[in-house]
Amino acid sequence: MFEKIKKGDTIGIIAPSSKIDEDDLETINNSVLLMESTGLKVKFAKNAFKKTLGYSATPEEKAEDINLMFADKEVKMIFSVSGGFNSNSVFDHLDYELIKQNPKPLCGFSDSTSIENIIYAKTGVITFNGPTFKSLTSWATPYAYEEFVKRLMKGDMKLGKDEDEYITIREGEAEGILVGGSLGLVSQLTCGKYSIDFENKILFLEEFYMESPPESVSNYLYYMKQNGVFDKIKGLWIGNYDGSVPLEKIVLDVLGDKYKFPIIKSNNFGHTEKKTLIPVGGKARIDTNKQTKIEIVENFMD
Repeated sequence: MFEKIKKGDTIGIIAPSSKIDEDDLETINNSVLLMESTGLKVKFAKNAFKKTLGYSATPEEKAEDINLMFADKEVKMIFSVSGGFNSNSVFDHLDYELIKQNPKPLCGFSDSTSIENIIYAKTGVITFNGPTFKSLTSWATPYAYEEFVKRLMKGDMKLGKDEDEYITIREGEAEGILVGGSLGLVSQLTCGKYSIDFENKILFLEEFYMESPPESVSNYLYYMKQNGVFDKIKGLWIGNYDGSVPLEKIVLDVLGDKYKFPIIKSNNFGHTEKKTLIPVGGKARIDTNKQTKIEIVENFMD
């Protein structure tokens, strides 16, 4: 259970993926101004702007920032500043017991998928697939910012907005814990030392078309299928993918008729301007008979 973020609270900013480019600074500053206008303070981690390796800070530097942000009593939530690559490099250096003892919301999307799911898997602390700090102001609409305010400041559990469209791909009902995010990264968490438990989960997936053409998407899905992921989950929620072939078609090509769990589609998460905050580790229910076909069924905000 998290306390709602309120005016006067401090938001911590980490850079667990690629380095921050100079081209990003104006947008990041716009997000700082937005948070300050909301009545919130912004605190950047000490290594956030480092590029020790040329392409990013070191894994140790990035993990130090994450550990310190969770330990910092002044910081009430944490944003990943942006996406990129190699956030999984921090896994060996995170203090999971410290994180477990100091739970607070951590939010991001794309490469943050790795950290969000591993933190939940190792500690049971709910994390959030939603906007990065930069993406609060990098899109043309205030959707992502409004969803941040709705979920973490007002404690509203509704996923997305009333006008968001949900499509039924396969009918049914299911209840389970949410895990997922960017498909390519979720597929890397299928097995091995740092894997996540897919048993009785509702899996949500999206992908960035500029990095993953349809054949790559198919590759990721087949890897998950071959390792038993789709034998375990209770339901599947498909998000944004702007590739030449719809993500739902590729999913059905891979799954065939073997699996009977419900599948729904919406465009309110992923690499798109619409980014609702999805709780990784939160319980949800799919019901394809409803207009809004997925809902959070437990309150994690006090």
